[in-house]
Amino acid sequence: MQAMCSFIGVLDSGAASLSQEALLVLREAKYVIAGHRLLHTLADDIAQAKHYDLTGQLKQVPDWINAALARNEAVAVLATGDPLCHGIAGFLVDKLDPNRVRILPNLSTIQLAFAELKLSWQSAKIVSVHSRDTGEWTRGAMSNHGLYELAQRCRQQDLLAILTSPDNTAARIARLLQIEGLANVFEMAIAEALKQQEQRVSAWLTIAEVAQNTYRDPNVVILKRKTAVPTPVLFGVSDDRFQQRKPEKGLITKREVRAVSLARMQLTRSSIIWDIGAGSGSVGLEAARLCPDGHVFSVEKNADDIANVAQNQATWGISNYSFVHGKAPQCLDTWPDPDAVFIGGSGGELAELIALCLGRLRPAGWLVMNFVTLENLSAAVDTLKQLGADWDVCQIQASRSSPILKMHRLQAENPVWIVSATNPLQPITSGHDEH
Repeated sequence: MQAMCSFIGVLDSGAASLSQEALLVLREAKYVIAGHRLLHTLADDIAQAKHYDLTGQLKQVPDWINAALARNEAVAVLATGDPLCHGIAGFLVDKLDPNRVRILPNLSTIQLAFAELKLSWQSAKIVSVHSRDTGEWTRGAMSNHGLYELAQRCRQQDLLAILTSPDNTAARIARLLQIEGLANVFEMAIAEALKQQEQRVSAWLTIAEVAQNTYRDPNVVILKRKTAVPTPVLFGVSDDRFQQRKPEKGLITKREVRAVSLARMQLTRSSIIWDIGAGSGSVGLEAARLCPDGHVFSVEKNADDIANVAQNQATWGISNYSFVHGKAPQCLDTWPDPDAVFIGGSGGELAELIALCLGRLRPAGWLVMNFVTLENLSAAVDTLKQLGADWDVCQIQASRSSPILKMHRLQAENPVWIVSATNPLQPITSGHDEH
């Protein structure tokens, strides 16, 4: 009979939480793999086996398992709750022979938390922040931050269940909500030390209360909205919704031009976007709403405009948007390769920027540029020709109704050329590393 690798869900009450089948499998295992806490909790029930502490050694676990199975020796891998719900089994199963894997799930700590709160949870979004510590949340943090997904989901969900860690605590989550302007939108409950003698499940608390407190680990955080998720306009937002610098008509990409430019960028829910020369941030912020699972990276050299970008981001409540005060291309090497690039201002480095952006575009990505001068249009087209890009030009000339006495007339906006370009089938040689 072939020995098996069994993933066993365990609660903090230890052996008392296991079924007879799971307990028998555990006691017959020759090797037990788990984190330090579960190895300690079940020490009396796994005394017959060799122990492997997987803390900090997750990449080695498949080799440990496969080596034992090659000797036809049974392995038990322990996980808290359901091993397939943000658990180790989800990571390991694809790396093992599926015919020699068995899953013995337990109740998840999320189920237990909702049961204690007597709250239906079928609509809850589960988010794990049980990752490496990347510090406190800051507005505009990028996707490598341990709380990034949570910040995104808080914008989209009414009910969230959060698996915390010793670093990403309930208090840190509360401070994220304060930074994102959501402190008055949610209330929070914390389920501490479930199935232990010290178990405690709080009442619904304000975010301010939680932000200054500490809670026993491990714990589960439940976030519940007090107001429904807003349904803002996603596309074609009015110009006057943006804080902007106004020497005349406002330094902003007008709605009609913005709509065509965004359409030409061919965005998806998960697009990575560069916004170069952000101005008021209108294009990038609207793109961020259209790409809730993506991210916008924005740069602007004018300090007054950067202040407006910050204000607009806060007012709009956008978490998947980062901006820097600087002049491209200085900061672009720190950004991930884009699916789309928008250039609204080049600061005199147009040819270099075009070459760099086309060289960094992901497959099927688009570079979209707006110009109001013949000189910049000519420079852009010449550069695209030299690089062998696929490109086209569209001119937008919009007129808006304007009152005159008791009647209305059409008042023309400045014409804008929209230049769209993508890589041809063969890679572009531009002197930059391929990505």
